[in-house]
This record gives sequence, structure tokens and C-alpha cells, in this order.
Amino acid sequence: MEKPILPGATIGVLGSGQLGRMFAIAARRMGYRVHTFSPDSDTPTGQVSDLEVAASYDDLDAVREFARGVSVVTFEFENVPAPTAAAASEEAPVRPAGSALHTTQHRLREKAFLTAAGLPVTPYAAVNSLDELLAALEVQGYPAILKSADFGYDGKGQFRINSPECTDAAWAAVGPSPAVLESFVDFDREVSVVAARGVDGSFVHYGVIENDHKNRVLDVSLAPARISAKTAKDAVEIARTVLARLEIVGVLCVEFFVARDGSLLINELAPRPHNSGHLTFDACVTSQFEQQLRAVCGLPLGSTELLCPAAMANLLGDLWDGGEPDWAAACASPSVKLHLYGKLAARPGRKMGHLTALGKNAEENVRQARIALAGYVGSANENRTRI
Repeated sequence: MEKPILPGATIGVLGSGQLGRMFAIAARRMGYRVHTFSPDSDTPTGQVSDLEVAASYDDLDAVREFARGVSVVTFEFENVPAPTAAAASEEAPVRPAGSALHTTQHRLREKAFLTAAGLPVTPYAAVNSLDELLAALEVQGYPAILKSADFGYDGKGQFRINSPECTDAAWAAVGPSPAVLESFVDFDREVSVVAARGVDGSFVHYGVIENDHKNRVLDVSLAPARISAKTAKDAVEIARTVLARLEIVGVLCVEFFVARDGSLLINELAPRPHNSGHLTFDACVTSQFEQQLRAVCGLPLGSTELLCPAAMANLLGDLWDGGEPDWAAACASPSVKLHLYGKLAARPGRKMGHLTALGKNAEENVRQARIALAGYVGSANENRTRI
């Protein structure tokens, strides 16, 4: 067995957003140094790292030089180009491996992998032209969801097709690149399983987390999810299979649709810490970020015990429309934790931070904190979230 990478070593992170920031905080707390690589500077990750390298992912010589200065490389977002991961692997271990990145960053490759593994996915068809889109719709019917095969996250690159009249607009929005047409799923709720796999094949998970989206962006997550014990067990076992088949070393999230009969369909995979797992930072013995560190360094995996029920709410750039939000109001509840990502500019829809509330009334506390932040009063904003 490989020797573990111990505190004092340097960890390299490809990507520099909020996931890398929280990873770096966990790593530095355990005595590691952190270097980050991305095209940008003064980034959420760079602000808390020992070294921030600003260079293009296509500059493979810079990638190799970066990897030579660290003991292991991981990544915090899956759209890092596969050649970048391959170049880094010439100089240091890359965990999870670039092969997992290659599979999960392309929807068609991901769905082909899941289908070959016998795992449940939504009915889909590969689409490369408007004619192919029309033919696929004849089979799958309306409504359906057209998604770009490459570089999709937070609902980007997606178009709902409700009728034949929408097809030209859908193809204009998503094509002419390769795309996936998915049958529309009339699901009961969306859930996720954040799990980790160690160098030795050990496996841990954070149970099932319930997620509510708004405008195709995650709005609120709740743990534990309000689903049956059987559905929860099935979701964890599917996640276990995914991590094993991909030979993941690190954290991976499996996103699911839960059908009205309790059955599961995999929506997407994310081979890194996930937005729905942010609540683990405050609510679990070992956060998903520390777990990623432990896994890629070959350390024993930590306890995933949920210390109490928790709810997490994203804070998007829209909150800044009227000026700086009232952070004191958000912190008025003693059970609410505030996390801000250090992003330099707020834009509508951009994830700027999140709130986590703990305890048996977590979902109500996080709702009230967001109402206070936005300057609203009482139940007039009841529709802000379903949870």
C-alpha cells in the first residue's frame, strides 16, 4: 500500500472557486500547504492558499511545473480539461484520476458509463443535428430536456422543449455541439448522495440529502432527506457502485431524481465535493472537504456522522441588487452559520455564499435568515423555497 501523504506536504488544486476555498481551509487546519491553479487571480481558493498560480489550463508546461511543486493534485470543478489533468499526472498523482474526470465531464460518456454498469438513468438519446433532435422527439415525446454534452453545471446548457414549436429555438440555444435529449421525469423530489472512496477502496457516505432547485440552480439542501429507508439504502448502494466502477479516490456526488413510487434515476455525477454537501462543514464530524483531503492523501477516512439535522441555503448575487446584504440580520439566529466565498463581484445567479442552520428547526431557521438578509418580512416570502 502507498505511504500516506502527511501534514506538512503541499496539495495542488486545479480550479479556484468556493469548493477549493473550503477544501483549502480544511487542509490548512490539518497542517497542509495548498497551491491552486486557474486562469484567474485573487480567487476564492487563492485567498486562503499558500500559492496562487494564474495560468491557462491549456498551458500544459505551466501545469507540469505546478504539479512538480506538490505531493498530490486534486480538482474542485469537473470542467478542467482532461489534457490538463493528464499533464499534471506526469509529475504527481492526480486524485480522482483524469479518467474519471474524462467520463463525468461529458454527459454522453457519463450516461454510457452508467448504462453499461446497469445503473438507472433517464431515457436519453444522443443528438448531433436538428434532424436527429426531431427524430429523437418522435420517440421520446414532449416535454423533453435538451442538454449540451459538454461543460454543463447549474442548469447551464439546458433547454426544455414543451412542444414541436420549441425545437428550432432549443437547437439554436444548445446546438450545434453534441447534445443529449432526456425524457422529462415527473419526479417527487431530487436528492443526492455525497460519498468518498479511499486509496484502499474504503467507502463512506453522508446519507441522502434532499435538494430543492430554483431556476435550475440549487436553492436549499436538507439533511436527512425525507424519503423512505428503502429508497435511502438503494441510493447509497448505487453511489457505492459508481465510486467503485470509476475507481474514484476522493469525493463524488451522485444526483438523483426520486420517482413517485420511490424508485431512483441518476441525473448527474460530480467527481468532487458538491454544493449539497456544504452543510457537512458544520453538521458532520468530518466535512466533505476534509474527507476529500483524507482520501487523496491516503489517510483513513473520517466519520460522516450527522451531528444534528441541518439545512443549507445558497446566497446568490441577486441579494446584492439593493446594496450589501445585512449580515448581522442573517446571523441573528444562533443556529445559523454564514459562509462567504470572497468573490470580487456579485452577479445575478452567481453563488456568493451560503447559510447553514442546525437543529430540529433547521429548515425554518435558514428560511428566516434568508428573509432577514433580503430585507423581507414575515410570510410574504413563503414561496422562496419549498422546504
